[in-house]
Amino acid sequence: MVEQVLLIYNTLTRRKERFEPINAPHVGMYVCGPTVYGDPHLGHARPAITFDILFRYLKHLGYQVRYVRNITDVGHLEHDADEGEDKIAKKARLEQLEPMEIAQYYTNRYHQAMDALGVLRPSIEPHATGHIIEQEQLVKEIINNGFAYESNGSVYFDIEAYNKKYKYGILSGRSLENIKDASRELDGVGEKHHQADFALWKKASPEHIMRWPSPWSDGFPGWHCECTAMGRKYLGRQFDIHGGGMDLIFPHHECEIAQAVASQGEPMVKYWMHNNMITINGQKMGKSLGNFITLEQFFTGNHESLTQAYSPMTIRFFILSAHYRGTVDFSNEALQASEKGLEKLLTALADLERVPVSAQCDAETERVVKGLRQKCYDAMNDDLATPQVISHLFEACSVVNKLVDHKATICADCLKELSETMHLFVEEILGLKSEHGNNNDAREEAFGKVVDMVLDLRAKAKAAKDWATSDKIRDELAAAGFEVKDTKDGVTWKLNK
Repeated sequence: MVEQVLLIYNTLTRRKERFEPINAPHVGMYVCGPTVYGDPHLGHARPAITFDILFRYLKHLGYQVRYVRNITDVGHLEHDADEGEDKIAKKARLEQLEPMEIAQYYTNRYHQAMDALGVLRPSIEPHATGHIIEQEQLVKEIINNGFAYESNGSVYFDIEAYNKKYKYGILSGRSLENIKDASRELDGVGEKHHQADFALWKKASPEHIMRWPSPWSDGFPGWHCECTAMGRKYLGRQFDIHGGGMDLIFPHHECEIAQAVASQGEPMVKYWMHNNMITINGQKMGKSLGNFITLEQFFTGNHESLTQAYSPMTIRFFILSAHYRGTVDFSNEALQASEKGLEKLLTALADLERVPVSAQCDAETERVVKGLRQKCYDAMNDDLATPQVISHLFEACSVVNKLVDHKATICADCLKELSETMHLFVEEILGLKSEHGNNNDAREEAFGKVVDMVLDLRAKAKAAKDWATSDKIRDELAAAGFEVKDTKDGVTWKLNK
């Protein structure tokens, strides 16, 4: 394989940069996972699929990737300003269950949905509740370095003290003054020095059921601590990639940067990558906004906004049909187009098995086949441009259709190259696959043999000049949805769905 030069967009520098790992061939990648208090929705699918593509492609390029994706099961309060109730504890109170029952149930639901979407499991999936000690240690380091303070049993990050030595806001582009101005709209400062200061540790109120002992109080870690602590534990003081949704740039990832620098004196992450949002009528889809559609609802069609059910692979194709840094607006029309696009790719893959081999290629077929692989690589290397990859694969689908219909010719070597390239990019890198299980595959194979047998009977009828039987077989197949074509090289068929 020709060495590929991968460019990725770094949110920190606001430009595409050549990907050069800190300790090649090893790559450390951390991605913010779900807060497990409700069923996963389409907005959860986008970061999972985006960074699944990156994970797959880096491994294909020969890197040894340690991919860490966390489960947030404590500390994520209802409001970013450290106000309100813990989201999981609130759900547990409403349903009269233990918080860990809630967390486990929705973690399982998340896994089931991601498996259906073809998202590979990460190398490590740490839970926030399993790393309280590491988070407490992080808080101690930040206090000892003079960038945090205790107040009434809670500990807050001192943004003003940090900003005197370093710069808060480098990822989001916000200045400290802008952050302070925005914070003045909130309630009074209370136990914080400044409303913009964020919690590293929160003292639990008497009714709070998720709590751990600490030097400051019985309480729980702030939402931002877990990713800094767990990223450092499993990937080291410096690692290559930190990913997540664009809505996490501020405050979550901005706070992560500040925590890392305040605790160890230097940044932890080289490349920050962010996928854009899924929108409905131009508004971000999210549980907090109440406008979300769960993945299970997509899979079953059981939602008032859906005109039909959409398969997991259709959802995956829908997300990959837009660049990860662009917005994707939900509509039934877009999903139906994705359904057709997916069928086009998978049908072409299946049809490769019955492409006739010729002594040589026609010029157009040879041009497309010989340029296909590098065109797909070039698109992937340009910041994971999956829409362009799909476009190139569609061009290959057109070639396959012509070959099956005997309107083009291909030699054995070019057919092998075409088949390997299409399988590589459709299945291994884009992660798109047939959703039929082994039993269905066996049924389809038997189904194909039956159709071939019927067409053989038709051929015998034609040979015997029994035109009535021949036409009857053709017409009955057409009525059943089969498109039969007689060519100079034989008969071809396909089922129009």
